[in-house]
Amino acid sequence: MTDEARHCQKLDEMMMDESEFEGTLVLEQLAAIGKVEEFFDAVDADDIRRAVQLMKSADIDASRIATVVRKMEESDGEH
Repeated sequence: MTDEARHCQKLDEMMMDESEFEGTLVLEQLAAIGKVEEFFDAVDADDIRRAVQLMKSADIDASRIATVVRKMEESDGEH
């Protein structure tokens, strides 16, 4: 494996870890207001508007909300 390939692999691993960390923070903030189940219901229903409302009510910052919305859109109904 070339150095460039190793660096790319490491970057991919770091991005996955960051994504998981972001998800944990989102869930912790939703749990603090008792809205985790409602959030997962919105995600399962592909209800982006409701998911955003719940995240805003949990004081989740705009960049994290944008990341969640992007991931919901990328999943396109695949759960």
